[in-house]
Amino acid sequence: MAGPPPKPWPTGLVERPEPLVRRVLAPNPSPYTYTGTQTYIVGESDAVAVIDPGPDDPAHIDAILDAVGEAKIAAIMCTHTHRDHSPAARPLAARTGAPIVGCAPLVLDDSEPRADASFDRDYAPDRVMEDGEAMIGPGWTLRAIHTPGHTSNHLCFALEESGALFTGDHVMGWSTSVVVPPDGDMGAYMKSLERLYERDDRVYYPAHGAPVEKPRQLVRGMIGHRRQRENQILRLLGDAPHTAADFVPRMYKGLDPRLTGAAEMSVTAHLLDLERRGLVGRSGDVWQTL
Repeated sequence: MAGPPPKPWPTGLVERPEPLVRRVLAPNPSPYTYTGTQTYIVGESDAVAVIDPGPDDPAHIDAILDAVGEAKIAAIMCTHTHRDHSPAARPLAARTGAPIVGCAPLVLDDSEPRADASFDRDYAPDRVMEDGEAMIGPGWTLRAIHTPGHTSNHLCFALEESGALFTGDHVMGWSTSVVVPPDGDMGAYMKSLERLYERDDRVYYPAHGAPVEKPRQLVRGMIGHRRQRENQILRLLGDAPHTAADFVPRMYKGLDPRLTGAAEMSVTAHLLDLERRGLVGRSGDVWQTL
């Protein structure tokens, strides 16, 4: 993971990466969010869309409304329901009357291990967008691309007029995405990466980090990186059985200690995918090759 750029960061300020797109950075930096969540405003005149309104922070909501100005918000669109992405949708909708659309609410199976502390359990969209469905406004078209993996309900949004893709947390400009079971699924994540690799988007606008100017090159590298991690796991299991925690110090040299839990979850996601494919098995918490 790359470190954040030097301060000051443009928190609360309006940036314009291209004519149809404005960006406002939320004040929620962390080891998981980089400099914070980037909220995007798409459109220029009568009506706009707000993508990933971010955390429920009054200063950030005010900054979004200042950036929107006199335009109507036609849609508040969420890529997924992590708590750094969707909670501001409710107060923003209450202040503007705009509908909340985009990803589906997340339904977690209560019989599975709990991993929902980071999820916005109060997210309630007015409309769930199906794969390939479009939200259309004056001069802009945002089409939903189903990209499960980081979360089961993750969407990207393609801006058809400019060739930009808003990638949420599926592809970020500073780090690979964390895949946390049971909702996060490494097999689905890899398929979603392959789906994006087959597209010809001009640029990615992630929720965290800089724009991605060479999307297919980055996605190819991300697929290769995950395959390398998978091969590392298989090599280490070839030497001896391991718990998921055993892999972390051997696979993640120099890791920020605050990210140890995330690394262990990522390893677990790989192990579960390998188990489904019949390559590894487990006895309790201990994994081994088959």
